[in-house]
Amino acid sequence: MSLELISLENIQELAHNYGYWAIFLGILLENLGIPLPGETVTLVGGFLAGSDELNYWLVLGDAIMGAVIGGTCGYWIGKVSGWSFLVKVGSIFRISEVRLLTIKDQFSQNSAKAVFFGRFLALLRVFAAPLAGIAEMPFGKFFLYNFLGAVAWASLMVTLAFFAGKIVSLEQLVAWVGQFAIAALLIITALIVVPLWLESRQVKEASSEE
Repeated sequence: MSLELISLENIQELAHNYGYWAIFLGILLENLGIPLPGETVTLVGGFLAGSDELNYWLVLGDAIMGAVIGGTCGYWIGKVSGWSFLVKVGSIFRISEVRLLTIKDQFSQNSAKAVFFGRFLALLRVFAAPLAGIAEMPFGKFFLYNFLGAVAWASLMVTLAFFAGKIVSLEQLVAWVGQFAIAALLIITALIVVPLWLESRQVKEASSEE
């Protein structure tokens, strides 16, 4: 997810002007829950490394550190005050606290996968860490999967842009990665929403029969 005011051209300009700091802070802020286009920031960094404007290893290190530190901060935000905030938001959308507890338990059962693979999905990349804190995932376990996910995601994005950027334009590369992310998000959403809907329907049918 990205903000309309932060265009690819603006990100490129920031990366040109501030180099590694722009990449580090862009990814850090996204992982704190601010909807900045961290994926695009990473691709721009890898592209500039492929153009010999930046160093590949420093860009990769920036991306990993930004993701790890931002995710860790997001985890503690969720652990300290996330549940009360989630309950307030749930009440707005008429989601009972009991239902939220069920969702929390389901996340807890799949927390490691959510934290690791969430790196590759825009919305989950923003919310996986706070949700892990809310679900009271042990910090040691969270840090391990957060670190491994950050390394895998950053390595893929930076390396892809480093090599592919020499063949296709940055605009095309960002568009392709964005399309893939949207498709993956829709698939994951369907895998989560459909079982919940079927479960809710079965409960209603059982209640009506009684």
